[in-house]
Amino acid sequence: MRRLETIVRSDQVDWTRILGLVAGIMMLVFLWPAYRHWSKNSPKAKKGDWASAIFALSAVMLLVLLLILSVR
Repeated sequence: MRRLETIVRSDQVDWTRILGLVAGIMMLVFLWPAYRHWSKNSPKAKKGDWASAIFALSAVMLLVLLLILSVR
């Protein structure tokens, strides 16, 4: 909790934090129309889509597990 207080303190606001905040707000403003377009015009899921997604995710998890075990 103490760390959060030091981040939020107003006497430690400098130009990098202000610039980061402005950049974040600009990114949200510019990406919002694209997000709305993507959510309205996204393709609908078909019958085998979930099985393919689970297969791909499990393959990635297996690869990561294999890499972790190989460095031990």
